[in-house]
Amino acid sequence: MSIFNAEDSTRSSLDRVRSSTASHVNEEIDIQTDINIQRYNGKSKAEILERIQMLDKEWDIERVLEVNASTLALTGLILGLTKNRKWLFLPGIVLPFLLQHGLQGWCPPLPLLRRLGIRTRGEIDREKYALKVRLEKS
Repeated sequence: MSIFNAEDSTRSSLDRVRSSTASHVNEEIDIQTDINIQRYNGKSKAEILERIQMLDKEWDIERVLEVNASTLALTGLILGLTKNRKWLFLPGIVLPFLLQHGLQGWCPPLPLLRRLGIRTRGEIDREKYALKVRLEKS
């Protein structure tokens, strides 16, 4: 019988996004997550629950990439069909990047988004589950 450990899941080499991200960027994100968790020491249940609700709404890296790629591809397609066919290059560039991310876990916007602090679902869940443990202890 195995026990799920959220920290192990976010620091696992199996996480394609984390393994495609520079180690110092992963470390910065981990440190910020730890700071976020520590910030809730001694906070009320209501404050912790509010933070958990915020974490449930936080967009992970996959969602950000999917929405941005879809928006750019659709915009390029619409402009290519209505204004100038040269706009069709946009979905022609964006969609292979999205495919590359799906297959390899990396695409050109990934390093920038990670440096901006956009986390994986596992990283968000690590904070969320640590806060849930604090709720149970209080």
